[in-house]
Amino acid sequence: MKTSEIKTSGLLRLLDRLEAAGNRLPSPTWLFVWLCGVVLLLSAIAALVGWQATYPDGSKTVEAVNLLSKTGLTKILTDTVSNFTGFAPVGPVIVAMLGLGLAERSGLLGALLSALVRLTRGHGLPFLVAFAGVLSHVAMDAGYVVVIPLAGLLFYRAGLPPVAGIVCAFAGVSGGFAASPLISPADAMLAGITTEAARTVAPGAEIAITANYWFNATSSLLVAGVVAAITHWLVIPRLSANGQTNSAATDEGSQLHALGGRAVLAWTLLLLAVLVAGLLPEGGFLRGADGSALKSPAISGIVVIVAIYFGVAGLLYGRLSGLWSKADDYVAALEETVKALAPYLVLMFFAAQFVAWFKWSQLGELLAISGAEGLRALDLSPVLLLILFVLLTALIDLFIGSASAKWALMAPVFVPMFLLAGIPGESTQAAYRVGDSVANIITPLMPYFAMVVAFAQRWQKDTGVGTLMALMLPYSIALLLTWSAFLALWLGLGWPLGPG
Repeated sequence: MKTSEIKTSGLLRLLDRLEAAGNRLPSPTWLFVWLCGVVLLLSAIAALVGWQATYPDGSKTVEAVNLLSKTGLTKILTDTVSNFTGFAPVGPVIVAMLGLGLAERSGLLGALLSALVRLTRGHGLPFLVAFAGVLSHVAMDAGYVVVIPLAGLLFYRAGLPPVAGIVCAFAGVSGGFAASPLISPADAMLAGITTEAARTVAPGAEIAITANYWFNATSSLLVAGVVAAITHWLVIPRLSANGQTNSAATDEGSQLHALGGRAVLAWTLLLLAVLVAGLLPEGGFLRGADGSALKSPAISGIVVIVAIYFGVAGLLYGRLSGLWSKADDYVAALEETVKALAPYLVLMFFAAQFVAWFKWSQLGELLAISGAEGLRALDLSPVLLLILFVLLTALIDLFIGSASAKWALMAPVFVPMFLLAGIPGESTQAAYRVGDSVANIITPLMPYFAMVVAFAQRWQKDTGVGTLMALMLPYSIALLLTWSAFLALWLGLGWPLGPG
């Protein structure tokens, strides 16, 4: 056996063991159910032993609260509903997805993404496919079901290995999940969780949905470039040398309806004109009470603007393309969108209880104070601490694929801890998003991993889980190294992560 073959088989054995260990973990929903029980038990133990801690400036002493006491149980029973309905990640995501659902189910998003990845062939195709994957985040899961299979077809027609297109798109959609020049529901979801966690030690804290916008938007070019380079210089030559067999393709992908497309373009220009007229002039009608554009209702209400834009665009496109002919069709599309959110809402219900109980018990504050003291004792720079946090997040991502579930678990501990150590919540969130993205593509626990294997098997019948993991590993390592270095450079130079 050749040395290269020995190394490959050793890597696959390691990944197989990792997959087996990860499969023993419960689903994210059950994980939070169990964690709620753990918080109840730990709160009683911590209160029994009298655990307390004092803030570094001596301004406040915190004591553990027993949730199994009469007071604790009363609060649990009376606040369970409000915990869920007031949970920051729930409302914005539902509102945004209502608009995006109309755009997706009208065929508009699929047609736009299809048009984007058909623009070029040959050497420019890997970058365009990767960038299309990055842009698809605005529609949450649309990139997985539209961009990835279409990329295989495009590579096939361009005379390139179709599986290379599949893995290139997968790396852009999932490996670069935190990088996007467009505001998406994920921004609202994560910012909401970060806000909830920051308020543990800073009651008035508010993490804006645009908190990481400058960094994320710039990172989109970095991610697309890295993914394109790995595809061009490593994956395409490797698959070409292996002589993969292809199946004939028959589907053409979605075509943009001419009249519907012109109507959407007109609506886009109209909305942009309104935003520009309301934000740019001094005293514009969309500026904040203090005259600031950054504190305007357009920024604080960006989720509503996104929902209105995509909702109206979807209505126009669906009507003019002939897909929808009556008002009930629009309502049915909205209902289907809400149905698709059911797993997310179930997860968020239990995550909301965990976050609330963890906050009531004051275990988060106690851990944050103790952790902050430990961080100061280590005397590490904030940038180095955040890079270590990126690595920790990537490791946990191998076992917990859901970005919202993982952040709801980690944020209550690390956001307050880093805040007390002088690191803003926006920086902690940016580091989390980098670590969460780069490991998505190498863990079979990621919900769409099996689907990508199936897409690849259409072109290469013997593709398995190990095959895809081996193909994605170079992307994961390259993104981890380059993106972490980019984050360190950004923070080291003191550049703002987002507006304001």
